[in-house]
Amino acid sequence: MINRMLIVLLLFISTQCMAQKSLSFGIVPQQSATQLAKLWTPIIEELSNKSGLDIHFVTAPDIPSFEKRLAAGEYDIAYMNPYHYVVFNQSVGYKAVAKAHDKKIKGIIIVSKNSDINSLQDLQNSTLAFPAPASFAATILTQADLADQQVNFTANYVSSHDSVYRNVAKGIYPAGGGVLRTFNNVAPQIRDQLRILWTTKGYTPHAIAVHPRVIRAATDKLQQALLTLEQYAVGKQLLGSIKINGFEKGLDADWDDIRALNLKQLSDN
Repeated sequence: MINRMLIVLLLFISTQCMAQKSLSFGIVPQQSATQLAKLWTPIIEELSNKSGLDIHFVTAPDIPSFEKRLAAGEYDIAYMNPYHYVVFNQSVGYKAVAKAHDKKIKGIIIVSKNSDINSLQDLQNSTLAFPAPASFAATILTQADLADQQVNFTANYVSSHDSVYRNVAKGIYPAGGGVLRTFNNVAPQIRDQLRILWTTKGYTPHAIAVHPRVIRAATDKLQQALLTLEQYAVGKQLLGSIKINGFEKGLDADWDDIRALNLKQLSDN
């Protein structure tokens, strides 16, 4: 009987290990897939090397598609905005392992550098660009501040932060929502045509979270690799490319500030 139980246990462990041979790491598509791959693939390769796990980069064509894939539990690991984390922690069971340390996420409203727009009131009755309805800082926070200032506007959703910046730079929209990290990462020839008009209050930043199917041993290895990236030259350089100084352990309660907002944009998921 004992031998039979041992065999079953070994088979279970073997199956679990096989299931963890390759882990998908989904990155929220705030930027184009090409740019995300350029920035994140080297980081994910380094995490693979340090953790001994086989992790590969994936994303989605736009933020709503990313949200649907999170809802379906398609990603083993995901870098998601704080509102995504609150929603998909509850509905799917994604569990935070890390977040950027010494950082708060803030939304920004950008305008053309040569624009005569100098206040939110100057955007009254304008059509503005935003990445997606549930983009936390770039859309939810910036729209909340516009509403607080009693600015009437029409929102057009253009699928990514980079699309917002390009469209405002081209003069298609007078202003749009983004975040400082992606603004700093956009191509210099676009960024140099823009300026920041408004910055929102800060909140707990993006989460790196794992799906419940990822075994504990793999989760621990991933977390250790993330927390030590900043401690050596290559890792620090790679983090610099995404404008993050380093990661710290993420605790579920860290995102209670987001829960307190009682947001409903993804309530159907």
